[in-house]
Amino acid sequence: MTSPSNLSPRHPGSRPGPPWLRASGPGARWLAHALRPIPRAARDVALALVVCAIQVVTMVFAARHQSDAPRGLDAWGVLLVALGPLALIVRRRYPAAVLLVAVGAGLLYTMLDYPRGPLFLAMIIALWSAFAAGLRLLAYVVLAVGYTSFVWISPLVTAESIPAPGLALGLAAWMLVLAGIGEVVRLRRAYLAAEEQRARVQSLGLAEAERRRAGDERLRIARELHDVLAHHISLMNVQASVGLELMDSSPEQAREALTAVKYASREALGELRSVLEILKGDAVDRSGPDGAPRAPTAGLDLLDELVARTSAGGLTVRVERTGTTRPLIAAVDLAAYRIVQEALTNTLRHAAASEAVVRVGYGKSGLDLTIRDNGRGAVGAPRPADDDALTSGGNGLHGMRQRAAALGGRCVAGPVPGRGFHVQAHLPYGERADGHDGDADSPVESAATAGGAARPNEGDA
Repeated sequence: MTSPSNLSPRHPGSRPGPPWLRASGPGARWLAHALRPIPRAARDVALALVVCAIQVVTMVFAARHQSDAPRGLDAWGVLLVALGPLALIVRRRYPAAVLLVAVGAGLLYTMLDYPRGPLFLAMIIALWSAFAAGLRLLAYVVLAVGYTSFVWISPLVTAESIPAPGLALGLAAWMLVLAGIGEVVRLRRAYLAAEEQRARVQSLGLAEAERRRAGDERLRIARELHDVLAHHISLMNVQASVGLELMDSSPEQAREALTAVKYASREALGELRSVLEILKGDAVDRSGPDGAPRAPTAGLDLLDELVARTSAGGLTVRVERTGTTRPLIAAVDLAAYRIVQEALTNTLRHAAASEAVVRVGYGKSGLDLTIRDNGRGAVGAPRPADDDALTSGGNGLHGMRQRAAALGGRCVAGPVPGRGFHVQAHLPYGERADGHDGDADSPVESAATAGGAARPNEGDA
């Protein structure tokens, strides 16, 4: 199962951390390696302490060289200088409060007429943190209020002269640059968050697709094993019943029946072994025209053997072929064989029929199959096409439909007028459905109206 933690490093979802840890290049990789073990909270504390040290040290140095300052730098002044940087410790959790504290402390420091110095570093970082958190409106309001206060209100309070227009415009330009950088930070964070979400959704989609594939594979294995075993076990059941009936009255015929049981069980084991080997990938036959793996014992080339085994169970089967025989891809060949096999198995087990006809037609666009018996299909209560009782597990006729639908074909079944039951299928020659409806004279097309036979519901397939 794929998870976001297993994604490629190129996925942002697999590279958490600030933007500089996501960059590429040797220098960025070295920085990422050096900083990645440091927890985010520790990095925030370190940043706050560094900014605090820079502002306090530079402000003390500036105060010593401003002998004409109206007010010297005292403890309250140092506290106001350090308050903004120390608030950066919680800038990720409370970005709005940190921005207000940093700007308010700086504005109060200026209005109290302390010595001038580099007081704006904490404000800039707090402003970018607000942008990154998506607080655009607050950031722009604080930016405008701060500019007005520092340029116009503070000089009035401290009785200083208002800055020259050029200086005021320069400060405004720098603030616009800071706002632009903040927008870039915000967009970068939003992009990375969207990429992480997309990676998570993609991972969940891959996991769901994997679960669906596993479910489909289990269904395919169950259907294949059902088709392999049901036919042979049905023959063994019929022959064993005959042997028991004739054990006393006709020992020779009973012996023949039990011999048939022996051969049927041997064939069942052989075919089951072939299926299991193919499922394990140990035995494949690439003789098909598409070079795909195919079972060596499942195809229309073995139809005559299937008919012979069924006839040995007491059901006379006749095969009719029309059209020009052509090679079939493995999937179509296997599906055709299994459909005929399942239809004959159901006839043998449930129809009380004496005869069955298998028609194989090679049409222009696909293979047409018709299996019809003279059993009790139209006598008494009709047999629904997906009746679970027909297959002792519900995999029989329903499985035929699934096989046909997987190839883009169709399969219908139902009783015929008078007496009998039929199964009709159309399988396109291609690997998958291509939107072609098949030949106009396909028996599937006429299944609903042939002699008034009831067409079963195809929605269950």
